[in-house]
Amino acid sequence: MARVSVTYEDHIAHVRLTRSDKMNAVDQDMITAIIAAGEEVAASDARAVVLSGEGKAFCAGIDIGSLGQMVGVDPAGQLMPRTHGEGTTNQWQEVAMVWQRAPMPVIAALHGPVFGAGCQLALGADIRIAAPDTRVAVMEMKWGIVPDMGGMVLLPKLVRPDVMRQMTYTATPVDAAQALACGLVTELADDALARATELAKEIAGKSPSAIRTAKRLCAFAETASEAEVLLAESREQAELIGKPHQMEVVAAAMQKRPAVFK
Repeated sequence: MARVSVTYEDHIAHVRLTRSDKMNAVDQDMITAIIAAGEEVAASDARAVVLSGEGKAFCAGIDIGSLGQMVGVDPAGQLMPRTHGEGTTNQWQEVAMVWQRAPMPVIAALHGPVFGAGCQLALGADIRIAAPDTRVAVMEMKWGIVPDMGGMVLLPKLVRPDVMRQMTYTATPVDAAQALACGLVTELADDALARATELAKEIAGKSPSAIRTAKRLCAFAETASEAEVLLAESREQAELIGKPHQMEVVAAAMQKRPAVFK
């Protein structure tokens, strides 16, 4: 049975977790499918991505059966090889990090449980829209393990150190309002998928080259020095000004019409 579907409409890639009978719990087939979807979308000309889960949950976390399959297996042999991300990630980490590296903005539409692996997958998106019933948990401690799917790269960018520690140490879920207050999600919406799609359409109407440049520059600014960021701003801007997409934005604004990008 397929674990993920990918469709394209109006320059938006819609990536849906489709294992609704298991609340989109992550097993090996799901891992493989999410990575394949991320690689496909990254290579496409989509201008934005909406990442969602079918059924009652965005993703309820790791499939417990998958944990059982690791009993008797050498953990280091499974976890330590850098098999993805140009030698930076293993397959579990790539589930989240593939969306960080996608050149276009990724918007996650969250509802229901967003636990463990699902939490880290959501953190890989640029923007997270949460429905009122959303519950988010760094769930790994429940099973006597720690976040290992990119969570320790992504969480510190969003929440205070004490919040990260409390969530990691306790595995206690936080509700949508708490997630918004601590920075785990971007905004709340009664219909998270509809709002995520609306936002994706807005982004898809902007200059495709400027949007991809903006994502690249934002990521660089998170870790680089002030001098490096200032130089990168100038370099990236020089590559945009006067080019066809930028000129079309100006022309469309002056003519009071939607921009049409080729």
